[in-house]
Amino acid sequence: MSKQLGEPLLFELSRPGRKAVELPVSDVPDAPLADLLAAADFRDDLPLPELAEPDVIRHYTHLSQRNYSIDSGFYPLGSCTMKYNPKINEEAARLPGFARLHPATPPRLAQGAMRVLYDMQHILAEIGGMDACSLQPAAGAHGELLGLMLIKAYHEDHGNGAIKDTILTPDAAHGTNPASAARCGYRTAAVKSHSRGRVDIDHLRSLLNERVAGIMLTNPNTLGLFEDNIDQIAELVHGVGGLLYCDGANMNALVGRARPGDMGFDVMHFNLHKTFSTPHGGGGPGSGPVAVKKALIPYLPSGLVAKTADGAYTFEKPGPLSIGSVAAGFGSFMVILRAYVYILTYGREKISRIAENAVLNANYLRMRLGKDLDVAYNELCMHECIFTAKRQQKAYGVKAYDIAKRLMDYGYHPPTIYFPLIVHEALMIEPTETESRETLDAFVEAMQAILTEARETPELLSAAPVTTPVRRLDEATAARHPCLRWSCDVSDGANDA
Repeated sequence: MSKQLGEPLLFELSRPGRKAVELPVSDVPDAPLADLLAAADFRDDLPLPELAEPDVIRHYTHLSQRNYSIDSGFYPLGSCTMKYNPKINEEAARLPGFARLHPATPPRLAQGAMRVLYDMQHILAEIGGMDACSLQPAAGAHGELLGLMLIKAYHEDHGNGAIKDTILTPDAAHGTNPASAARCGYRTAAVKSHSRGRVDIDHLRSLLNERVAGIMLTNPNTLGLFEDNIDQIAELVHGVGGLLYCDGANMNALVGRARPGDMGFDVMHFNLHKTFSTPHGGGGPGSGPVAVKKALIPYLPSGLVAKTADGAYTFEKPGPLSIGSVAAGFGSFMVILRAYVYILTYGREKISRIAENAVLNANYLRMRLGKDLDVAYNELCMHECIFTAKRQQKAYGVKAYDIAKRLMDYGYHPPTIYFPLIVHEALMIEPTETESRETLDAFVEAMQAILTEARETPELLSAAPVTTPVRRLDEATAARHPCLRWSCDVSDGANDA
């Protein structure tokens, strides 16, 4: 049994012969397994747990009651926009015409779903200041990969594929940026940030040459600051034949107020699970649509929806320069649907309130918490603010990690810590637009109490959390020596790890 959770494992609850479901006898003739699998690929000794349905349901319900969720509390998780998911989105997703729609349904029999896809292509393109949009990518990083594939296809089509082999990324970039570039076959070079937390133009100039295929930027950047020299960056990169990619992770600060396409970006992705309130976390579902300027439209993947002369919706045939499909079907439809409902709920007239209130809330926290916790770049921020605990670490030995763990004892999910890497003892906090002033005030009071503890009883923070079902774990050992499966030959202690 997990000693900290007080919840038996499914293997411990298992009793031989118990079943959660009784399937009818199959009327399909059995095929010899030898015809389907090689002998080396077949196993009949898997020690799977055997339980009745109530045992399974109660087990997972008990575990879920120990989870933290956006429906139960505030997520001050920077760079992830963990906003509330309106229930009207879920109601739309449960409508039988959408929920029971088979992926292989012909377009003529799924015109409602086709219209959702068609509308979202155009809505997202307009919000981003772009000319077209593909809904295929299944996540933000997948969108990054597609965007870079489009950049690569563009350069190859223009005879520069062999020359342009480098993608520039800021030193404060999301880690997926250089990873996506490398996965696409590019080498990467980091652009330094200057003292105000923006791209150092002089260093950018020193890196620009004919080999630069493009630059990946998040704007606002990962320090929560608007790149106020973006027009100059665009001019310099375009001057060497490169393209600009906008990492749309922080679009929550811009939606309805500013458009990356107007800033000089050629391609961008959206995180529907961030900016547009669809479910977030737990490994999915995700959706990372990619919008492009006109020059990149010929290379977009298949699956774009068009409207015929008689008003029907159908899939366009990809052109000869299309890179093909990057995902099955036409994207994460139910995620796209939820985002569609969210956007329509605001409407064109009110959608700017998302960014306005997100920025207001972030600066409210900056001003209130900035009295007790140093701000990394103490000027007007956008949707998130970066604090640093280096003063607490130096004076009391209390790290950002300790503060984050202690927040769990006060009933809050910890913020992002130690990112961006260029900020020492970083605490990144993003309140989003969906939190009230009362919620933010309560969070500030909790943080102030913790900072008082850091000064008066620092040992309390070094042991935190102390009230949660699971205490502080040895995360380094767990990462280096993970126990990924249960075995009756392994002791309880090892299984608990």
